[in-house]
Amino acid sequence: MGKLFGTDGVRGIANLELTADLAYNLGQAGAYVLTAETKHVPKILVGMDTRISGDMLESALVSGICSVGAEAICVGIIPTPAIAYLTRLYNADAGVVISASHNPYEFNGIKFFDNRGYKLPDSMEDRIESIIVDKAEELPRPIGEKVGIKSINESALDDYINFIKGTIGCDLTGVKVAIDCANGAAYKAAPLALFELGAQVSVINNEPNGININHGCGSTHMSQLKEFVKEVGADIGLAFDGDADRVLAIDENGTLVDGDQIMTVIGIDLKENGKLANNTIVATVMSNLGLDIMGRREGINLVKTKVGDRYVLEEMLANGYCLGGEQSGHIIFLEHNTTGDGLLTAVQLLKILKTSGKKMSELTSKMQVFPQILKNAKVCNEKKYCYMEDEVIARLCKDLEDEFHGEGRVLIRPSGTEPLVRVMIEGKDQDYITRKASELAKSIEERLG
Repeated sequence: MGKLFGTDGVRGIANLELTADLAYNLGQAGAYVLTAETKHVPKILVGMDTRISGDMLESALVSGICSVGAEAICVGIIPTPAIAYLTRLYNADAGVVISASHNPYEFNGIKFFDNRGYKLPDSMEDRIESIIVDKAEELPRPIGEKVGIKSINESALDDYINFIKGTIGCDLTGVKVAIDCANGAAYKAAPLALFELGAQVSVINNEPNGININHGCGSTHMSQLKEFVKEVGADIGLAFDGDADRVLAIDENGTLVDGDQIMTVIGIDLKENGKLANNTIVATVMSNLGLDIMGRREGINLVKTKVGDRYVLEEMLANGYCLGGEQSGHIIFLEHNTTGDGLLTAVQLLKILKTSGKKMSELTSKMQVFPQILKNAKVCNEKKYCYMEDEVIARLCKDLEDEFHGEGRVLIRPSGTEPLVRVMIEGKDQDYITRKASELAKSIEERLG
């Protein structure tokens, strides 16, 4: 058996890679590791998205949790970030989400949160994995009255919606919003929250049937929402992914607003109100150069991490920052929640739209989005980490950077899973950077292939 945990929990094709057996084992080992120090009957929240395999995996996961003497509190279909919040609200010992986020419906995943609502560190995931794969520890087998039970919490969605509404100090009366729920976990939460805040809400893709999650819709397929925004004359469009931990926007003209632009709008607003901790936004190395230029102009520091929300969060926690995220719309507000939260991001954006009196296009104009070109260079797997040790490649990169004079950049990084080196070039001239990216990728292939 290969490594179970990837960058965001355990994922695979349901019933083939992520089987009921594996879900049961994850429930057992996860519940044991996360609650071993408790002196009471452990409580573990279990939520899921709308995939057809959710019921099967929930049953197996809950059985595993109960088999080690813990109580599984099932909250049904709910956004992933809701589990992070509700775990804290209910003083639960852990939370689990059954979801494969933005992946197609045949995939599913299992992701754990600790009692503070944070995703697990590698060391804890490794321990869970070693119990399952290597039988490294013997798990308890309680009998009689010590066997765990399943309960159902029917107020969880309302509790999460009330939390979201409470993060802004105004209503949204007069704001016309179009939302795409991706036929996923936001299909109830997002329309309800925005309607209760007084917004005029138009909704698409809020009729999940188990197999239409993320299918041609949501934050990974924005064309439908672009047309819908223009059709209904909305002030803004909001598109969630399958588990609603991210959101992207569309302005009133039908133009995409990505995560970097969302952080720009919110970061500037926080700074103007004295709430942007250390005047800093945490982004990743893949964030657009326009974000850096905006930061220099607005007096906002940009701290960059490796790609992945876990690295963004680590940096925020280590240095007391409050806002961070990725181009994908995975935005973290540590003042309010411990993970990316699409609905939380949405209401913060809508609050600014209303209180500023400006159009979305005007707010996002503070950041110029530079064209980005990504090319893959096929290389020998054992050489893919050696690209900057090659004098020719290093010189080509430096010469290009010098040409840009701060208005373009070159980023090269190895693929984590394939024998590829990824070449990303940004600049103002699309044709020029496309040509240069192809030339650089070809040179890397010749040197390292």
